Amino acid sequence: MEKKEKKFEEKIIELEEIIKHLENGDIDLEDSISKYTKAMNLIKECDEQLKNIEEKISKIVMEDGSLKEFDVNETA
Repeated sequence: MEKKEKKFEEKIIELEEIIKHLENGDIDLEDSISKYTKAMNLIKECDEQLKNIEEKISKIVMEDGSLKEFDVNETA
């Protein structure tokens, strides 16, 4: 079964939780490295999602500034 990708907001919440743990220093070195790696992966995934959304938004506006119709569910 295919794993469903987390929503952007869910990733941000998870990232915030990881940051709290890292800032508190209440975890050992091995866990810190693991959480840091997870955080970096989440940042990369969020960045990719934002780039995809920017591409979709740019499809809305034509070069002359007028709006054009588009399908929200259209893939980039």
